[in-house]
Amino acid sequence: MKRVVVDPITRIEGHLRVEVNVDEGTGQVTDALSSGTAWRGLELIMRDRDPRDAWAYIQRVCGVCTTAHALASVRAVEDALGIKIPKNANYIRNIMAATLTVQDHIVHFYHLHALDWVSPVDALAANPEATANLQNALLNGYKLPFVGPTAIPTEAYPHDFPAATPQYFAGIQAKVKAIVESGQLGIFSAQWWDHPDYKLLPPEVHLLAVAHYLEMLDKQRELVTPHVVFGGKNPHPHYVVGGMACSISLNDGNAPINTARLAIVDRAINMARTLANNYYLPDLLAIGTAYVKAGKVDGGGLAKTRVLAYGAYPIEEYNGTKSGGFFNNLLIRCNGVVENFGQGVANATFTEIKPEDVSAPEVFTESVEHGWYNYPDGDSKEIHPWEGITEPKFTGPKEGTGTQWQTLNEGGKYSWLKTPKWRGKLCEVGPLARYIIIYTKAQKGLLPEPTWAEKMMLDQVNAVSGALGLAPEVWLPTMVGRTAARGLDAQLNAEINKFFFDKLIANLKTGDTTVANMEKWEPSTWPKEAKGVGLYEAPRGGLSHWIDIKDGKTANYQCVVPTTWNACPRDDKAGHGAYELAMMDTHVAIPDKPLEIAKVIRSFDPCMACATHMYNAKGERINVITTDPYSGTKIEK
Repeated sequence: MKRVVVDPITRIEGHLRVEVNVDEGTGQVTDALSSGTAWRGLELIMRDRDPRDAWAYIQRVCGVCTTAHALASVRAVEDALGIKIPKNANYIRNIMAATLTVQDHIVHFYHLHALDWVSPVDALAANPEATANLQNALLNGYKLPFVGPTAIPTEAYPHDFPAATPQYFAGIQAKVKAIVESGQLGIFSAQWWDHPDYKLLPPEVHLLAVAHYLEMLDKQRELVTPHVVFGGKNPHPHYVVGGMACSISLNDGNAPINTARLAIVDRAINMARTLANNYYLPDLLAIGTAYVKAGKVDGGGLAKTRVLAYGAYPIEEYNGTKSGGFFNNLLIRCNGVVENFGQGVANATFTEIKPEDVSAPEVFTESVEHGWYNYPDGDSKEIHPWEGITEPKFTGPKEGTGTQWQTLNEGGKYSWLKTPKWRGKLCEVGPLARYIIIYTKAQKGLLPEPTWAEKMMLDQVNAVSGALGLAPEVWLPTMVGRTAARGLDAQLNAEINKFFFDKLIANLKTGDTTVANMEKWEPSTWPKEAKGVGLYEAPRGGLSHWIDIKDGKTANYQCVVPTTWNACPRDDKAGHGAYELAMMDTHVAIPDKPLEIAKVIRSFDPCMACATHMYNAKGERINVITTDPYSGTKIEK
């Protein structure tokens, strides 16, 4: 038995450590720990602050999923105060949310996950002419031609298609060769390029994917233009309690939002549609198909047992979450929990998440039995987020020091994450959860009249099932399925973006340019105490913000984020969380080169870091990569 430590395991915005016990004879992971190694603490910063400012502070939780926490925050405050936002504000918020989802998924696949699948070293053996032919074949064979209910013709916009000439790929290959031969791998450092998983793909796929990796470094930045237009900047665009802070005029060329800037938004939205359709999905399906055919259908973990989502995209303006306005107005009605999907859809069960559930103290809770926090009445106590306590209690590792850890204490506290629960049970959240829930509801007759978005999700699942020759309950709850669901979600959200942009334009044409409701802006209009919750299906899954307002100030603020659900430490009663179970459901070929562990964790798109440190079971350093541009890249072995 070998203990393998990867710390940090993520590529940007890190602070995630994993430890696994691997049977060296079978490659089976017998135990796994997931540890968040940084204390967030923003909940404490929020105390006694003006709730109208909450979104600006709490949005700084993350700069990668920018806008996600701001949106959940303003929804929480508006729920507490009973504020109904205007139509335009709802449409704009949905556009910004869909924009984030597409851009976040594309960046994740190409820049944070791709190098777990494809190798620049193997790309050197590719034939450029064969790669060009492969590119055309992928566009024809792996494109999923699904579109939403586009109301405004978009053929005038140029479509982005991947370059497909031998000369282009020969040029890319020459650049990569120069990097490899220099010995300074730069962005291609910190990987086990001799791992057998890389041989599952032909060299031409490696070259094609590396080419797209480089292309997307430029293209992805154009996708967030709607954030800049409607929110003033990216990252961390502006919101306002009651709506949006951008004024609109279709007649005044000097207005912050005018016809010219709306055209820029439309262009960015259409670019996202073509990138998802012509780059992302063909690349993803080609790689995924090769893995499934090779029998790589592990890494499902908790997805087989229990997934959760809150529901996505209020179609029109609504009033309240607790009162039911949010749940009764969804484009994607995935608000619920599916259990036992891995046993076949016939054996799966669906439980709806209803408005009254958010207030019920037994439905949504957090415990800190294995988290570095203290609950005065006992760390195993389950506390509703409105009553949440954020009191740090660091106890250190089982072996090592507070700054030099060797092994975590699985019998005690070992993570800065709390453990969220639904009715006392652990759940996986994310795009995979949303697809499992919608598919299960449809198969059980719970979606008699699917919305256009739900119908598209079902068509996507059926198309991939046909391409793989496997039932959804076989391929979806796997590491490949989790990665595929993220790509399908990108295509879906690109169409959702266009759907709400068309609704915005149609409403503006009626003469309605209102973007904010300021009726309850003044604290004198607020009740003495009010509680609210903001729900949002972020790129990484179900996100909830909980606020308790007393005497016009924030008395308590709690965030239950997707990575908290997925990366949480184990619970002695409820078992392991999604990360830990996914690792235990993964076969490791070479314990000293646990590429499979890195790949399955990154399939969740966790918070990520710019440097990767690898240790073996003896605590010996395998690789250290220093990314400081002033010190140069250093590789130790």
